[in-house]
Amino acid sequence: MEDLAKRVGERLAASGQVLAIAESCTGGWVAQAVTAIAGSSDWFDRGFVTYSNDAKQEMLGVRADTLARHGAVSEHAAREMAQGALARSKATVTLAVTGVAGPGGGSAEKPVGMVCFAWASRQGARTEAMRFSGDRESVRRQSVVHALEGVLKLLTSAESGHT
Repeated sequence: MEDLAKRVGERLAASGQVLAIAESCTGGWVAQAVTAIAGSSDWFDRGFVTYSNDAKQEMLGVRADTLARHGAVSEHAAREMAQGALARSKATVTLAVTGVAGPGGGSAEKPVGMVCFAWASRQGARTEAMRFSGDRESVRRQSVVHALEGVLKLLTSAESGHT
């Protein structure tokens, strides 16, 4: 994870980009991973830990209608979280992660291990839902890694002219 966070930082710094993070089920772990890298203040602006629906609405502008219709664990909510982080920071790139880490809280529609991600820039946003296995810590760890890998993909797409 440290190597991955370091690569993200190098790519952000090289392209003059700045990252902000909106997290729910990872509880600030992505922000911890990137701020563990010396010099991260050059390319990391801020993190939003929005565990409750109220926090998602108040801090990131996630719409109540989105939460009512799709739930906090949805690609729709993740997209609005990432877009909200972009609008409420100095970042040029954002990521959002929201999911069911377990061991409880899952349902048939949204089982334990379901995690939704979004990555956004001024050029647009991309979302993805994943299903991870393992215990709570494993689901959260896999989510942090996937979120950071998504930032690398976003930066690669931007460099090649795609979003």
